[in-house]
Amino acid sequence: MPHPSLFKAEGGCDCKAVRYRMESAPLVVNCCHCRWCQRESGSAFALNAMIESDRVTNLGVEPEIVNTPSASGKGQKIARCPVCKVAVWSHYAGAGPITKFIRVGTLDNPDLLPPDVHIFTQSKQPWVDLSGAVRVYSEYYEREEVWSQESLARREALLPHIEAYQAAMRGDA
Repeated sequence: MPHPSLFKAEGGCDCKAVRYRMESAPLVVNCCHCRWCQRESGSAFALNAMIESDRVTNLGVEPEIVNTPSASGKGQKIARCPVCKVAVWSHYAGAGPITKFIRVGTLDNPDLLPPDVHIFTQSKQPWVDLSGAVRVYSEYYEREEVWSQESLARREALLPHIEAYQAAMRGDA
């Protein structure tokens, strides 16, 4: 993958009302094979590029945010086009609006972001072959095993914001 500061990618929904630009490379690209992702995507897995929200520029209309149940019980907020309803990214409960999980398939060139890791493969579809070079985990992984040093440093910079968000959600703030 190119250096994060040299990386730029645009994407959006089918009707082009929602458009966005990733201003840097993502922290990581997860290919999730859990049953929740299978159901929500209508496919065998979900391919999500995790990136800091402030590194995504809105180029079109604001997506509508749909609260959706999740396996954790904490839900996720899926950003969908208000016109064609295509999901373009999600905010998960842990970091909330601090990070976006961009749906890689909504990029104009989704080939730019192959998965860094396959997760929750204990529930993958039996016909999916994961014999390639990408790391495979039956559940989740330790970040230090998968993420680059640069991504770990970027996450470290996010932690105060994530902690403040979590405190506000608990009512501590």
